[in-house]
Amino acid sequence: MKKVAVLGATGSIGKSSLDVLRANKNDFEPVLFTAHTDLNALLALKKEFPKALAVLSGAAGPVNYCGRQGLLEAIAGCGADIIINGIAGADGLEPSIAALSNGRRLALANKETIVMAGPLVFALAKEKNAKIIPVDSEHSAIFQLIQAHGKDNIDEIILTASGGPFKNFSIKDLEKVTADQALAHPTWSMGPKITIDSATLANKGLEVIEAVRLFDFDINKIRVVIHPQSIVHSMVRLKNGNIYAQMSKPDMRHPIQNALYWPKINPYSLEPLDFGNLTLEFGSPDTDRFPMLALAYRACAMGIMYPAIYNAANEAAVQLFLDKKIRFLDIHRIVGYVLSSGEWSGQMTKFDLENILIIDRKAREMAVGLIGSKKWF
Repeated sequence: MKKVAVLGATGSIGKSSLDVLRANKNDFEPVLFTAHTDLNALLALKKEFPKALAVLSGAAGPVNYCGRQGLLEAIAGCGADIIINGIAGADGLEPSIAALSNGRRLALANKETIVMAGPLVFALAKEKNAKIIPVDSEHSAIFQLIQAHGKDNIDEIILTASGGPFKNFSIKDLEKVTADQALAHPTWSMGPKITIDSATLANKGLEVIEAVRLFDFDINKIRVVIHPQSIVHSMVRLKNGNIYAQMSKPDMRHPIQNALYWPKINPYSLEPLDFGNLTLEFGSPDTDRFPMLALAYRACAMGIMYPAIYNAANEAAVQLFLDKKIRFLDIHRIVGYVLSSGEWSGQMTKFDLENILIIDRKAREMAVGLIGSKKWF
């Protein structure tokens, strides 16, 4: 029986992870649950699994550990064989490092870990003989396809994107989009930040950067196609021209189960894909209407630090949009301005965690500081 920790247990990835653990209770034992501020949900999990440690990272409460340092201590001391990182945003980076530092298998749904610090994280995993298994549905699909066909045989990675709720909106329509509209994703149930990212295509931009770093592919070999049904999770084009796809219903329990059982294939209890009533559509992304995707390619090409700047500026801008301080299309305007700022030249010489976190903080401050200024238009 494998011992499992679930970071971000009260979020969307955490809830799906718990479904998988409950369905496979003879194979996995939960030993740690973490939440940021949702104490009631965390206490409910503690009641259901009394032997597991409980951590509240963003507040105080009657749990085993509290605060950021408590979270990192719990990860180090919980004895888990597998750690699922479902924490949203840049807050997930240090927990990933804590997991790998202790030689744990990291089932990684936190794409920011790779976007911000991929080379550092991979070096640490190699040093500690720890394995990183991607949980994002797209990267889980690519991971499986590479295993099946061999990296040397693959010419191109094709990431699919639903296109979000506004794929048919004009720029004029996009100027009027509200936060409530943007939070209504057509195929996935996710937290607010990633849902907004899906609407702007920033989520796909982050996934492009993640794919470059996870699978060591050139940025020009990563392609994005719009696929509204979210049935094909990603594809690879082999050097002989053949294309292979990984397909399943849009349910995060699939990639989570795959990561938990890797390298084995476990019989699933989830609803199978029914081909009797299935229509699949594909199209090209429009980067004029959704510039966040093009900005991600640009950030990746600019240098090793720029993906962290892209991510930080986007996180800050999304929060400003959710707080109704900026408009929907202002998100990409702010991110583009922060990326193009001349303030980064002196901080590109040292790629370590300390400098990454400094750049992350400064990019956020710059993004927020643009409120009231029109220079980012």
